[in-house]
Amino acid sequence: MSRAYRILIVLSAIMGAVGVILAAASAHGAGASRLSSASSMLLFHASAVCGAVALAERGIIHARIGIWSGFGFVVAAGLFAGDLTLRQYAGHGLFAMAAPAGGTLLIASWLALGVAAAWPGRG
Repeated sequence: MSRAYRILIVLSAIMGAVGVILAAASAHGAGASRLSSASSMLLFHASAVCGAVALAERGIIHARIGIWSGFGFVVAAGLFAGDLTLRQYAGHGLFAMAAPAGGTLLIASWLALGVAAAWPGRG
């Protein structure tokens, strides 16, 4: 298993852990909507990262494109969830349009995963 695959698995585990923490925070405090959305983005996309790694490692999808989509999921979900969480706890976001930028990158990453499936070869 390549280093990039291992890095992505570690990052997805961190995303999953933080997603569970945010789910608990949303269940026990104010701002449940923001924190619940942040939690969902992290948890859903942590699984997507693991899936992209598994598919790329087995040669089912184009490996290079699949790995880039995995890194896209990590960065994008981090932007989205980080912006919502910071808004909840600090009263301001990461930067202007951080959550929409994260959402747009998530869409692009999903499309890249589709391209990776359609592209022949291991990459």
